[in-house]
Amino acid sequence: MAKQNKLKIIPLGGLGEIGKNITVHEYKDSIVIVDCGMTFPEDEMLGVDVVIPDISYLIKNKDKIKGLVLTHGHEDHIGAIPYVLKKLDMPIYGTRMTLGLLRNKLKEHNLKNVDLNEVAPGDKVKLGHFNVEFIRTTHSIPGSAAIALTSPIGTVIQTGDFKVDFTPINGETTDLNRFAELGNKGVLALLSDSTNATRPGYTMSEQTVGETFRDLFYKAEGRIIVATFASNVFRVQQVIDAAEMNGRKVVLSGRSMINVTTVASDLGYLRHNEDTIIDINEMHKYRKDELVLLMTGSQGEPMSALTRVAAGEHRKIELYNDDLVILSATAIPGNEKAVSKTINRLVEKDINVIYESLADIHVSGHACQEELKLIHNLVKPKFFIPVHGEPKHLKIHAELSKSMGTPDENIFVMDTGQTLEFTKNTAAIGPTVPSGHILVDGLGVGDVGNIVLRDRKHLSEDGLLVVVITMNKKEGKVAAGPDIVSRGFVYVRESEDLMDEAKKVVAKTLKVCESKKITDWSTIKSNVRDDLRSFLYSTIKRNPMILPIIMEV
Repeated sequence: MAKQNKLKIIPLGGLGEIGKNITVHEYKDSIVIVDCGMTFPEDEMLGVDVVIPDISYLIKNKDKIKGLVLTHGHEDHIGAIPYVLKKLDMPIYGTRMTLGLLRNKLKEHNLKNVDLNEVAPGDKVKLGHFNVEFIRTTHSIPGSAAIALTSPIGTVIQTGDFKVDFTPINGETTDLNRFAELGNKGVLALLSDSTNATRPGYTMSEQTVGETFRDLFYKAEGRIIVATFASNVFRVQQVIDAAEMNGRKVVLSGRSMINVTTVASDLGYLRHNEDTIIDINEMHKYRKDELVLLMTGSQGEPMSALTRVAAGEHRKIELYNDDLVILSATAIPGNEKAVSKTINRLVEKDINVIYESLADIHVSGHACQEELKLIHNLVKPKFFIPVHGEPKHLKIHAELSKSMGTPDENIFVMDTGQTLEFTKNTAAIGPTVPSGHILVDGLGVGDVGNIVLRDRKHLSEDGLLVVVITMNKKEGKVAAGPDIVSRGFVYVRESEDLMDEAKKVVAKTLKVCESKKITDWSTIKSNVRDDLRSFLYSTIKRNPMILPIIMEV
């Protein structure tokens, strides 16, 4: 009996976490990838810059890859692409705004001759055994699209990040008609955004933020400082509109804010008068009540513009008592402490700060429960997979689907790396493929693993002792030392007695090694490390990293 060909869906990221979204769709010898994002490191990932998905499975099956299709231009959906392109060569499809932001990233990584293909909502592309269609959606950035992938097994819809906003800033509403048409034809599976699945009701329209901005800008007597996501182009537009309405100039601060605003303006997605946006070096020419400073830092990122301003470390911007600071964003899970720290720093300086709980200065770009139900109702999928979210988001979205009539056995709350295999009428979990985190630290990709992180954590918590010994190689005797250098363990000048005792312990160990005629340096180092560790723990209950160094004479 001939083997039945199955459609495989393999999430390599974006499940059980916020960010790092990437999903593999595979049928026979064709693979289409949807999105390829990054996420920010967790607290214990010391020194790590960004986290990208493990693409071992794609590298192993690179001959099958027909293309990468993008839902929109946020970092959690396109941020890993430059790193992946260094391992894989493939055509990329996205809308004008999405590719505009991607080109900036490729330029930063000095990647040339990348096969970029611009599409518009409604366009269809043939990629191997898949027919791929882009469906217009509303999000916090222009050019957002859901993806419908049709194979001989059936049609799968992946929503990407979306909300149902009937009064969007650019007037381009979600194409609910197309969702309904595909639903009427029959949809095999729906993969839907779960970020706001825990929130009942509807997400407010972006227009409500504009009304609040206009009111706040009208009443403000000094400078206005607005911090928001650089990629929230519609929010940036509302700030510019309110500034122009009140005769204010806009100053941009923060590299990503300048980059995204420049791309959006060049592509016609951001409308403003020619003289509205001024250079940061021109600020001194205007009164305080003629300025709006638009910057990054809504998440309390250490090197962002607002964080540096709040700490008094920005080279060109200092705070004044009559400044009004508006944090136009909500804290991403895990960033609450950093955001709170920034707010507290500003409040301590008697700055008037307005954040989400005090006014309608932020609305989400993600669908709440009633909007998720609407898409379910229009698409009527046979199978459902919640994506983009932590376990609590995925679980609640699954319950939501169940309440809409999807049979329990047709709902799959998956883990990253699991394979879901479809026939025309069935779906079942298949084998697991390699997946997980690849850590990026500076120019190093993947060279920081669990052992390195463990050492960094050890160093950060307990400090380091370097034991320097000079030995005669031929005779195996100590020529000088031991000397001990402390870093992050104790302050040597205030702990001279302890350090003297530590030297005596090491000297005693070396004498024992000499008496036993131990000449293997690795054994000597090991004995020094063990004896010194025992002494320090019994004396002050600390366990620093100990690094013996033997110099040869």
